[in-house]
Formats: sequence, structure tokens, C-alpha cells
Amino acid sequence: MTFTVHVAGSELSFPCEPREFVLDAAERAGYSMPSSCRKGVCNTCETALLSGEVEQRGKGRRTARDGSALVCRAQPRADLTIRPKRFERIDIFRRKTITATVYRLARPAPDVTILTLRFPIGLRAPFKAGQYLQVIMEDGDRRNFSMANAARHNDGAELHIRHVPNGKFSEKALSRLAVGDRLQVEIPHGDFHLRVSPRPVILLASGTGFAPIKSIVETAIHAGNDRPMHLYWGGHRREHIYLFDLAANWQRRLPWFTSTPVLSDAPASWAGRTGLVHHAVREDHRDLSGAQVYACGNPKMVEAAQRDFTADHGLPEAEFFADAFVDSGPSASGDSQRA
Repeated sequence: MTFTVHVAGSELSFPCEPREFVLDAAERAGYSMPSSCRKGVCNTCETALLSGEVEQRGKGRRTARDGSALVCRAQPRADLTIRPKRFERIDIFRRKTITATVYRLARPAPDVTILTLRFPIGLRAPFKAGQYLQVIMEDGDRRNFSMANAARHNDGAELHIRHVPNGKFSEKALSRLAVGDRLQVEIPHGDFHLRVSPRPVILLASGTGFAPIKSIVETAIHAGNDRPMHLYWGGHRREHIYLFDLAANWQRRLPWFTSTPVLSDAPASWAGRTGLVHHAVREDHRDLSGAQVYACGNPKMVEAAQRDFTADHGLPEAEFFADAFVDSGPSASGDSQRA
């Protein structure tokens, strides 16, 4: 039996199979809702559940009495009415599977590799700055990696990969890659991208969460942007801000851009900001009611930022955009993360 998911306040609806996650069904129908980890960890996809009942993987049944559900892990048990924070049309037919060639491998930090891929001559894969691609491994398993290159440079991809101990791709497969090798990728994925708005932008990154932020800033530079952007980039130590000089150079030459690196385990010689990166935002921006926030990286940081910014600083829920990096294997939906 196929169930119908209705979107409150609109005439829109889409079908969802009993064993299908609501988020997957929406995307299959050509719509996107806020999402990130797709494993029920980051809460980015939490959606108001107004009627119906779902089985939320790992958490049991949820109904309208519970008020909400994580649609990345929710399977319908009846027709549903939901009220997402955002619900947008996407072009799923633009997605391409490409055999890419390894063009460059660089190590800007001991635990980070920058992997540059080139697509076949004449082939371009349009994407929105901030989105990610999926690397398809030989056994069919997949890993998601945000693209760090500007959107206009869509004849290839720049991936910032943090090495995770025993990571199937980041440690095992990546260590065997050499220039000239080939990788199969699917592009684009994700709803993390800069929206058109007059609001000033807070860019919040931890570790390699800087990758999609880099794409957003470099795309904005090419577009002649004058919209204020303030980057807060957090790491435990200085080497975790692995492209420190690039962000500093943006600040020197772009009147609309500000960069604030934040270390949580700073040495005595560090003269910059310390502590949790989202706390630095709270200290500098008491009122976020007129801002947009784009947060990327550690899921605990993303969750804390969303909670604190909306509860204590007036940020509207709909103006918080996130991509939480979860280091794990493939999820039940066939999607997977960044290890």
C-alpha cells in the first residue's frame, strides 16, 4: 500500500511507500526538505507531524501527538500531513554519474587530504555552491563529500577529506589513490546552498566543514557579491584551520567578508579567539533575527548552534541551513557519510 504525504499550507503532496523514508520519497518526487546526516543524528530534518503515524527507525512509532518526526528515518504507517521548515522543488534529472580522474592530491594538514578530480573533456556537472557529491566505491558503497570548488568550475570537483581512523574511504581507499586513477561519482546532492536574500550571512564551520563554505565564498566572489559574510571557523588546534591563509586573504581583499578562526585547544602563543566556535558567534551577534546562518561540520556543533541561535538570539528557524558531517558507514537508505 502506498501512502500520501500532504504538505500543510499548500496543495502539494507526494507518494511514499511503507518501507521508504519520507525524505527519500520527497526527493524522488522532486522536492527537497532540510536534511543533513540522513541518519537521525543531527535533527536538521525534524519536521512538524500534523496528522498520521510513522515508524521512526531506532525510536519507534510517532504520531501527531508527538508533534514532530525526523523524516530522514521516518517510514509512514498512514497518510501523513507534515509542515517542513522548507519545501522546495529540485531538479533530480540534473544528477549525473561520472567517471572522474584524480588530478591532484594534497595534504594541507596531517589529517586532511584535498582531492581534486577532473571530469571527462567537455563534460560539466552543474551544482549549487555548498552541495555535495557521492563517491561510489567498487562494492557499491557510497560516501558523501562536499565540493569546495566554485560552482562555475563544474568540470571537476575539489574534495576536502578528513582522515577517520579505519575509515573505509578516507583511510583505506584514499591511501591507495594516485594521480590518474579513476573514481565514479554522482553529482549533485543536498539542499545546503546559499539562498538569495538581503540578510547578512553567518558562515559557521568546524574542520573540513570549511569545504562547502569555500565553495559558497568563491562563488560569491565571482558573482560580484556585496552581501556581508562573516566566517567563524573552529578547530581544536591551529592545524585544523588548514587553509588559514586563504580565509585571511579573503578578509584583506573583500570589504564584505570577515574571518574569525576559533581554537578550542589553543596554545599559549595563540592570540585569537578560543572556546567553542558557535559561542564566538553568540558573543559577537546578540541579535540574529535579521541574519541567515549556514553551519557545516561536527553534528554536535550544528545542533548546538541551531538550538542556541533560535532560542536565545532570535534567529528564525527557516534561516538556519546546515550540513552535519557524520563519520559512519552506509545508512539503511543507501545514502552514506564521510568516512
